[in-house]
Amino acid sequence: MYGHVEKLAEEIKKGAASIEGVEAKLWQVPETLPDEVLGKMSAPQKSDVPVITPSELAEADGFVFGFPTRFGMMAAQFKAFLDATGGLWRAQQLAGKPAGIFYSTGSQGGGQETTALTAITQLAHHGMIFVPIGYTFGARMFEMEKVKGGSPYGAGTYAGDGSRIPSELELEQAFHQGKYIATITKKLKGAS
Repeated sequence: MYGHVEKLAEEIKKGAASIEGVEAKLWQVPETLPDEVLGKMSAPQKSDVPVITPSELAEADGFVFGFPTRFGMMAAQFKAFLDATGGLWRAQQLAGKPAGIFYSTGSQGGGQETTALTAITQLAHHGMIFVPIGYTFGARMFEMEKVKGGSPYGAGTYAGDGSRIPSELELEQAFHQGKYIATITKKLKGAS
């Protein structure tokens, strides 16, 4: 709602595009809330990032799905989008494709890991290969002096009331995640 997921997504895209031969695209899912409700929530205008349709997922070799967290799981807008992928599921068009996850929460106890864990069920039903970043981000995963979102499941940030912006460290972790999953996606595609 406040652009935190988009900021991380831009860095993930840059990381993925840094791998030779990889083309990364940025998409957003359709908004499900009426403009009147968004206005009451003080949500800024949506960006000009293209809105994806479920059928477009079949064209990709891999994914990094990002979403804000609502009560410890992905926001309803993203869940509604995934609920519309029944045709892809029936045909198993996403099976065997690598997928990562990243997120933004309102607070440190806002569900960064539960969001990832509950999102993995969506990937499993499609037969996708979940690609966590683990501790491949190195010593920066153990940062204790600064507030840092993210976990072994994926990059993350804390939005607070919307006024906090992703930190440099969080953006670096997002770049790393994009580069990491692009490398794995490229290897898997080359092996097929």
